[in-house]
Amino acid sequence: MKQSADLIAFQSRLGYQFKDPRILRTALTHSSMSGPGREDNQRLEFLGDRVLGLVMAEALLASDTGASEGQLAPRYNALVRKETCADIARELDIGGALKLGRSEQKSGGRRKQALLGDAMEAVIAAVYLDSGFEVAQDLVLKFWGRRVKNVEADARDPKTSLQEWAQARGMTPPAYDQIARSGPDHAPEFTIEVRLQSGQTASATAGSKRQAEQMAAKTLLAAVDETSDHDA
Repeated sequence: MKQSADLIAFQSRLGYQFKDPRILRTALTHSSMSGPGREDNQRLEFLGDRVLGLVMAEALLASDTGASEGQLAPRYNALVRKETCADIARELDIGGALKLGRSEQKSGGRRKQALLGDAMEAVIAAVYLDSGFEVAQDLVLKFWGRRVKNVEADARDPKTSLQEWAQARGMTPPAYDQIARSGPDHAPEFTIEVRLQSGQTASATAGSKRQAEQMAAKTLLAAVDETSDHDA
């Protein structure tokens, strides 16, 4: 099979050459491009989510042999959530290799968190099917390794942490407002703004209101923490 330049370049960034490039092409094909004779990446996404979950669960157990289930669960959630998968996808510029329908391209699909996260999971599944679990595990740990080491900070729920920060300073709880909605019904994008009583705000866009709220809270929490550090 003759490979396109973008698939060749992506495999170079990934550090893995597919024996069957057709699997990779499927992993990078969004449902907006599916049709007769063309598969999309939804089934691979389903599989990749499970492969990623097993790799992360094993890595967490190995990294902290004394941690309880209650300590491991939020760390695990932080490592496998869509936002983290999308962050890795951006590092690999998966967006540049995605096969999208015209409408999805026009709506900024190559930058959408949900699409990037799904594609990252599909790529993990593609490597698993192409070379087996151990190879897929090595690849995941290569890109997630730093996050496994630093997951304790990322495991904090941003909305809860921001609310605790506000209450500790005598403020009312943060307010969340949906300020925009875009995209088709099957893949909507929500923009949420969070506001503190002090007037400080932050906003974020994601494929679900909950994800957008968490991202906005994380952004604002980082901003107020930085301000506090400077004041100190």
